[in-house]
Amino acid sequence: MSTLRFKALETLPFKDFRKDNSVEIPAKLSELFCENVFSENTMREYLTKEAFQSIMDAIKKGSKIQRLIADQVAVAMKDWAMSKGVTHYTHWFQPLTGSTAEKHDSFFTPIEGGRAIERFSGGMLIQQEPDASSFPNGGIRNTFEARGYTAWDPTSPAFIMGTTLCIPSIFISYTGETLDYKAPLLRALNAVDEAATNVMQYFDKNVTKVTPTLGWEQEYFLVDSALYQSRPDLVLTGKTLLGHSPAKGQQLDDHYFGSIPTRVMNFMKELEVECMKLGIPVTTRHNEVAPNQFELAPMFEEVNVAVDHNSLLMDVMARIAHRHHFHILFHEKPFAGVNGSGKHNNWSLATDTGENLLSPGKNPKKNLQFLTFFVNTIKAVHEYADLLRASIASASNDHRLGANEAPPAIISVFIGSQLFRVLEELEKVTEGKLSPDEKTDLKLNVVGKIPEILLDNTDRNRTSPFAFTGNKFEIRAVGSSANCAESMTVMNTIAAKQLSDFKKEVDALIETGLKKDEAIFNILREYIKQCKNIMFEGDGYSDDWAVEAEKRGLNNWKTTPEALKQEMNQKFLDLYEEVGIFNHREVEARNEIKLEKYSTVIDIEARVLSDIARNHIIPSALNYQNRLIENVKGLKDIFDEKEFKKLAKEQISLITNISENISIIKLGVENLMKARETAKAVSESQTQAEDYCNKVKPLFDVIRDASDDLEMMVDDELWPMTKYREMLFTR
Repeated sequence: MSTLRFKALETLPFKDFRKDNSVEIPAKLSELFCENVFSENTMREYLTKEAFQSIMDAIKKGSKIQRLIADQVAVAMKDWAMSKGVTHYTHWFQPLTGSTAEKHDSFFTPIEGGRAIERFSGGMLIQQEPDASSFPNGGIRNTFEARGYTAWDPTSPAFIMGTTLCIPSIFISYTGETLDYKAPLLRALNAVDEAATNVMQYFDKNVTKVTPTLGWEQEYFLVDSALYQSRPDLVLTGKTLLGHSPAKGQQLDDHYFGSIPTRVMNFMKELEVECMKLGIPVTTRHNEVAPNQFELAPMFEEVNVAVDHNSLLMDVMARIAHRHHFHILFHEKPFAGVNGSGKHNNWSLATDTGENLLSPGKNPKKNLQFLTFFVNTIKAVHEYADLLRASIASASNDHRLGANEAPPAIISVFIGSQLFRVLEELEKVTEGKLSPDEKTDLKLNVVGKIPEILLDNTDRNRTSPFAFTGNKFEIRAVGSSANCAESMTVMNTIAAKQLSDFKKEVDALIETGLKKDEAIFNILREYIKQCKNIMFEGDGYSDDWAVEAEKRGLNNWKTTPEALKQEMNQKFLDLYEEVGIFNHREVEARNEIKLEKYSTVIDIEARVLSDIARNHIIPSALNYQNRLIENVKGLKDIFDEKEFKKLAKEQISLITNISENISIIKLGVENLMKARETAKAVSESQTQAEDYCNKVKPLFDVIRDASDDLEMMVDDELWPMTKYREMLFTR
């Protein structure tokens, strides 16, 4: 019992640290909310009126903060942080590695006379200079040009982690190109604000700002930390590369929404306490479908803050899980045969007058406003579906998309049969001017009844990658490990472009003499006709839908290399430049980074699988086979030939099967390593990613199948890898 597996299992049952590690929480979690955040209330307390107003103007109007004001803010921020035991500060940013990054600097500053003080100036607040040489840049600069800059984002509040003041920041290169997720997201948010506010002038001239909102849902797995350490594949790739399915998995659906295990509940309680202190408004927690899978979700927030909070949450979750002797898995498909994890992004638009633009109102005017933003969103997705698909593409998400647990790779829109009938009625609108009777009938019997329809439209199509769910659109295809900024940048960019085009088209019709409402109805009618092929109410998992989607002209980019290739379409390059999100060089660099990451992930998985197969699986199988051979030899010594053949039949068959599977694994590893070396030698990123996808990755299955067969043959005490039944049912 000297295998990694049994060493891990031996630590589990009797250790004190796995007893009830309860967490005390206050009677009201709300008392902790934003305790460690330089929030609006905190700023009111620490800042001068002038400095406070400057920050508010930066947040609400995008105005610049003067250097003198920055100095005031820095001093106040330092005083507040030091009152809570903080000694260091960092510009907290989100490079294109997929995780967060930080470089800590001390407030401590030596001065003359052998003395020292704590200092934090406006210059230190506004900008920091981390070494950027090791961050992905996609060839956007030379390696020796290491300089990069982080710049303070005042629209996302600073917060405290431990003894460090964290300042949310953007990250750019010395030459000005963006090297992170936040900078392009902020550009996209500004663009959709401007476009949506312009459209809102048709309906409410009091609206001066439109803010995109996001409510994410984070799914994740928890596994015992000792069991995690016993699996080299989990440690190095975030997923299991082999492992036989347990007899009981998720078939009974008994885990879904079931009673939360005590140990997990203690983790969740501590997590919620930390979230409250950091201003992350989490409100929902529950068991998910797969064993050891869970979910949490917050209230809706402004997109930029919501994205920061999700990235921060993933860091916090990992730290707290460690304290409860869990390891958290964000990989989209860490276990074969059970559901993977997603991160649904619920998107909407809100005005500074308090309206949700994807909610109908109490009168036809408000409902026409709803229809305008509703139909324009569908049109945006129709026009830029391939770009939205590329935004959720990754090696890990490929395992999940279309696997009868998540939406397919085909981008379609679900709106519900009732709303679909409303759009069909709108499609019948007479071109040009409407008669008084037509206008009255349209407003009363079609537009006016939308609120009643939505009261009964509460269900949602779980097979749709883009579904309307009552007052928001849910992008269900986002992977659990992804940074929300990727899909949110695309979503807000395409919405901004579409709303701008809509405004131009409506204004053009108004100039011909049409009334405003007539012009809007005319344009919406044309949009509905153009978009009908992307609206789908049926089962997105069915084979029939793939056939039907092809007939409709919808693309089915099943793999990441296929999806990422679409990013370089001239249509999308023009879009990004027109809206002001990326220049051509930035798009090309980011595409290069994503392709390189895909190839690297598959390459690492290939090497890890080969190592496990050669150094763990084959030796264990040979060990057991040798025991069987000794047993057969013993039987032959005792019994005559006839009895021996009868009694040793099963053992000999087992020895043969083990030998066959060992040969399959050995040959499979050799073929895998050859294919990997060939793919690795390819210099062009797109071709290399395609080779890893089509020539390397398929070879995993041969090795896995043979290994999983051996798992069911080899003596349980000799099997080296912790099994699914042990990892997935830890309490």
